[in-house]
Amino acid sequence: MAQYELLLPKMGESVAEATIIKWVKQPGDMIEMDDTVLEIATDKVDSEVPSPIAGKLIKQLFKEDEIVQVGTVIAIIETDSDAAEDVAVTIPAAEQSIVESIPGTEQLASNDARGAAKEDSGSDRFYSPLVKNIAAQENIAISELDAISGTGADGRLTKDDLLNYIQNKKGGAPSIAPAPQAAKTETSVKEETVKPASVSQPLTSVSGGDEIIEMDRMRKLIAEHMVMSKHTSAHVTSFVEADVTNLVLWRDKVKGSFEKRENEKITFTPLFIEAVAKAIKDYPMINVSVNGNQIIKKRDINIGMAAALPSGNLIVPVIKNADQFNLVGLTKSVNDLAKRARISKLKPDETQNGTFTLTNVGSFGNVMGTPIINQPQVAILAVGAIKKKPAVLETEFGDVIAIRHMMFLSLSYDHRVVDGALGGSFVRRVADYLENWDLNREI
Repeated sequence: MAQYELLLPKMGESVAEATIIKWVKQPGDMIEMDDTVLEIATDKVDSEVPSPIAGKLIKQLFKEDEIVQVGTVIAIIETDSDAAEDVAVTIPAAEQSIVESIPGTEQLASNDARGAAKEDSGSDRFYSPLVKNIAAQENIAISELDAISGTGADGRLTKDDLLNYIQNKKGGAPSIAPAPQAAKTETSVKEETVKPASVSQPLTSVSGGDEIIEMDRMRKLIAEHMVMSKHTSAHVTSFVEADVTNLVLWRDKVKGSFEKRENEKITFTPLFIEAVAKAIKDYPMINVSVNGNQIIKKRDINIGMAAALPSGNLIVPVIKNADQFNLVGLTKSVNDLAKRARISKLKPDETQNGTFTLTNVGSFGNVMGTPIINQPQVAILAVGAIKKKPAVLETEFGDVIAIRHMMFLSLSYDHRVVDGALGGSFVRRVADYLENWDLNREI
């Protein structure tokens, strides 16, 4: 008999760690090839880790809720020696895509993510790509990171630790503890770390009628991401009202034949994404990110679409190279990602590397919204509900009032790098593409 080391697989170019949320197989359980051994969660999606080999699980090396680095051995499986020789040491990675370097992160060149991170940073301490990304945006050097106390495993600096540090720093608190305090024992540091957690002690209902609900893991991540975005970007929102009558009439005309031919329903979302992709080509400086004092102009147009989950949480799957799809391809991609998002079957890499985000607040009956930027992007577009309204039309015979299909578009953008002229012109251009929709367009 031989022992096979099951590794945490690589889950995308920018994913360096995951949290174990559930062990499906327990020590002593027999495992067939491709059986799910455990469930993991990245900062975006939940995934299953299958076994590439049949055998018996003899040891779990991590507990549930522990954070594990990509490439780390997570379990030992006992198997026949002959079979073990024919299996690769690592689990096949999720589908890979050509990805640009993301500011503040390094590409994972080997399974030893921890070693790679140390080598790239010049520090003996490991920092996750997310922590390094936030640090880069805040102009925090590695030497400064090394001085921040971490509450993670083995003193690892977590995202919460860094965000708390940044908030205290902006609020005037000392960024690094004075020298006399640096001599505090490890015990005293741990005691100080525990004190703030007292506010999170279990609450009791005073009136007896209140219900106390603990945030689930995804809600906590969303909350942290939203607060981080507001701390990072100077948010400004511009609004445009668009007459999308031609768009509505065209969709009503083709949706029946399209569904019959393609076995897919055509919604407004792919039409919006097509208009956004065209506008980005016209105004490429909306498709950027910020790294300190540098602006990174993105080569690819990767559009994320915010999707509501049955739990009430949101997730943002990304259509890579959206400008290269025709309308049929966009429709199928949108429907596929939305469907798999609802049943938690998205791959980690399918929520990564977006360069612009679209959110449809109109699906909830809202006419407009002021969305929060999805970092590290610099803009997000919200489209509102399409409503019939009386509108003034200019004709060769004079102005007339007619019933039209109207919709608000609202663009939130990072005023550090996107001025009002660019932000306003971009959202106006998206509206122009929607307003000038060809009623006779073939699909």
